[in-house]
Amino acid sequence: MSIQSKIYVIAGSLLINACAPLSDPSEILAKPELSHMTLGDSFLSEFYQYDGPLTAPGLLLKKEPLGVTQANPGAGQNFRLLYSSTDGLDGEDLLHVSGVLFLPEGNAPTGGWPLMAWTHGTVGIADICAPSWNGRQQQDRDHLQFWLKNGFAVVASDYQGLGTPGTHPYLATRPEAYSNLDIIRAVQNSDFPVSDEVVLFGQSQGAGAAIATAAFATQYAPDVDIIGAVATGVPFFSPKALIALQESRPPDRVDPMLAYNMLALSLVQRTDSSFALSDYVSEEALPIAKSVENTCHKEVRAKVGAQALTYNRTFKKSPSDQLVTAFARMGYPTLNLPVPTFVGTGGKDKDTPLRMQAAFVKRACEAGSTIQSVLYPDLDHRGVVPGSTADTLPFVRSLFSEEKLLGNCQKLPF
Repeated sequence: MSIQSKIYVIAGSLLINACAPLSDPSEILAKPELSHMTLGDSFLSEFYQYDGPLTAPGLLLKKEPLGVTQANPGAGQNFRLLYSSTDGLDGEDLLHVSGVLFLPEGNAPTGGWPLMAWTHGTVGIADICAPSWNGRQQQDRDHLQFWLKNGFAVVASDYQGLGTPGTHPYLATRPEAYSNLDIIRAVQNSDFPVSDEVVLFGQSQGAGAAIATAAFATQYAPDVDIIGAVATGVPFFSPKALIALQESRPPDRVDPMLAYNMLALSLVQRTDSSFALSDYVSEEALPIAKSVENTCHKEVRAKVGAQALTYNRTFKKSPSDQLVTAFARMGYPTLNLPVPTFVGTGGKDKDTPLRMQAAFVKRACEAGSTIQSVLYPDLDHRGVVPGSTADTLPFVRSLFSEEKLLGNCQKLPF
């Protein structure tokens, strides 16, 4: 996923202020002014609907076997799940969220399969794009198969509003974190043979979601025993990175990745009832911007490229002011992470560039986090996922064996 394109439409000084780590997330996130728009909603099947009472977050509501399209290679059992969670936008209301659970082949060891929680990257905001319904891209399937074959169970949330009623709050980290924490609760408190401990792992936007899940856990779900996290291609909005990214993206260049901006605007529509897309997006680009309601990200991106859209042709005026609050929801509540965290960085990563990730690692180390940072000079944004498994597998095994990990903050590779 391109973090460059996500921030391209924002004025640097505004985004720097908005995306700094929040000293008290509740100050910004607890009482948003939410519209009642339901962008992206559609009926998938009865499974994704739930009319019963919701009494607490983290309860399993339904389960069913996955079909061939959604099942993952290497899994002995594949389940679609529906569970209760807390609305990550208002921090109060209960809602239902969908996801999946993949169990390895064979019999579970004593104590259950060691559990890993996968946080997915950008798929879109339309319900039809939910991975539990639409399946996953081949690289993700291969990556999850690697962990399944090595004896790990994998639980993965679709995230709030993706597959289930309500608009998915794209890239907002607290909804992602709450959805992740509650699917872990739902699985661990049911009869599935999984461990009481869990490791988080994700790539790109999913890496940000994994970091956010670890950061919110102490406050929201202290009962969830997270023992570590693995993140590759971590997004981090530092001032220097923003300047470099903005300078690298001329406003008159054809940019298919503007599709990310259109998804970001859906979060503004979700949280600001006064925002009208047509006030900012040109008539030429408006049909494509609106198509995020019923089209997955890959297809929207193709439309942007086919139309040869540039920033100047897409926006008739900048929505920077309206995006400030939305981007504030995409930051991390703290950089002092409570668990050891592996950060893998590709030296040829153009989506979350080296210095962006280096800034995150350095700031997290300064905040007191235990970081194991590894640089892969010849790998790009996607290549770092399979390219890091020789290091992430022993890291995760060390976590489950309760070895003390000290990290390498004193000798970073940057």
